Amino acid sequence: MTLAELVPSVGSWTGDRVDPRLWPRGTVAGAGDLLVGGVALGVVAARFGTPSYLLDEADVRARCRWFREVLPEAEVVYAGKALSCRAVLRWVGEEGLSLDVCSAGEIAVARSAGFPGERILLHGNAKTPDDLKAAIGWGVGRIVVDSVDEVDRVAALAPAGQRVLVRVTPDVEAGAHRAISTGVPWQKFGMSVQDALEAVRRIAARPNLRLVGLHCHIGSQERRVASYELAARRMVAVLARVRDEHGLVLEELDLGGGFAVPHLPDSDEFDLGGYAARVRGALRYECGRARLPVPRLVVEPGRSVVANAGVTLYRVVGVKGPFVAVDGGMSDNARPSLYGARYHARLVGRGSTAPRRKVTVVGRHCEAGDVLAEDVLLPEDVHAGDVLAVPCTGAYHHSLASNYNQVCRPPLIGLRDGVATVLVRGETEEDLLGRDVG
Repeated sequence: MTLAELVPSVGSWTGDRVDPRLWPRGTVAGAGDLLVGGVALGVVAARFGTPSYLLDEADVRARCRWFREVLPEAEVVYAGKALSCRAVLRWVGEEGLSLDVCSAGEIAVARSAGFPGERILLHGNAKTPDDLKAAIGWGVGRIVVDSVDEVDRVAALAPAGQRVLVRVTPDVEAGAHRAISTGVPWQKFGMSVQDALEAVRRIAARPNLRLVGLHCHIGSQERRVASYELAARRMVAVLARVRDEHGLVLEELDLGGGFAVPHLPDSDEFDLGGYAARVRGALRYECGRARLPVPRLVVEPGRSVVANAGVTLYRVVGVKGPFVAVDGGMSDNARPSLYGARYHARLVGRGSTAPRRKVTVVGRHCEAGDVLAEDVLLPEDVHAGDVLAVPCTGAYHHSLASNYNQVCRPPLIGLRDGVATVLVRGETEEDLLGRDVG
């Protein structure tokens, strides 16, 4: 059913201001509602229920093309952990992106979507035998080795010619929270330079492994282009040591991702153009000094591809003083409690001329920390039954969702050209009970 069939008057809506940094591209406000992907959010809430995750397909595809246009010489690898389902993997694959995965389950989704194995990278600090068997069974193009002892485990299973990268900790602190700063020695990912050089030695001794490059990832929600530039410079120094100590000239440098996305009206967008210019310049300069060929750049923009293409709908179930309680919470958005992430919210589905007041949007779960958004301006007449839309929820929401309090996980609804389509169905109580076989 199309939007025109559901809401014939939509053509008369007039566009009000919507902050383009937060919402999917092309979002239009008017008549007390928002149009995302040509679909009225109030209509989506009525048809599919709440909570519901929404994802604008055209926006996802546009962001894939944007990365490829700004970084035409680079390989753009979608980080599947941000949001992994068959539809999204088909979209990014059709737009020419590669894919990184970190589990046998993510590989199973990629296989079912028909994603080419040669365009897949396997990540992970603690790859299980099942992860490695699944990756090698699907013929993944590269495996990112995360520790010295992992070399032997990969080599024991890998076919001849298996390409690998070595993950290095460049000692660059980045990320908006300690839990998502991954380029420093005190966290669990990657190796020190000395350990990485030992891993290179072991890989060189394994005839079925082919070392093609180095990898690093400094953190998530990082806004400073200078942090990526510093990482690039330090990684070229490691490339030079690999050449000098092992006689290997490596062809790839994967700088990871983690580019910040705006969650709030006062947030800035990441300067991707500045990133491209400064990282290119740093690589050319440092490689020239070291007399190295400039490696092919690889970037992994998972969050930046899907975060702002996503919106979550909730229904208000109660208002108590400064608290507006909704029918979802930390089971469908764990990021506020995990990382202190902050979000915006907006009333949709009806208009209101009531004065605005600051409220805290809280969830339904039995935890004091189940807070979705603070200091949100909502109409004073907000009441039970109203629908709230929370933007920038395309990344790490569906992926991190849980069944806490035995709450069913929401559906994921794709929006495009005025049509809403279920991409991942919502769970039911039968799903919960189906696994409980005791």
